[in-house]
Amino acid sequence: MTALDTEEVRSEALFVSHLQSSQHPTPEVIRAAVDATVDRLGEQGCAALVAQEFGEHPDCALDRMRWARHAIQSAYAA
Repeated sequence: MTALDTEEVRSEALFVSHLQSSQHPTPEVIRAAVDATVDRLGEQGCAALVAQEFGEHPDCALDRMRWARHAIQSAYAA
């Protein structure tokens, strides 16, 4: 898996996790939520839920994915 693929999976997992941007989660909390979500749903399950949310709530999903991508980049910065 490439770094881009890994970032995509992590972003999708954070997107479908219980965390909210308003909670201002720390990098540690973000990484734990990503791991737990991938363990619970798997990569394909995360992707499926992201697709469902974009289909049902495209107005909210875009902002949430932007937050998830930014949070993942920050939480996993080298």
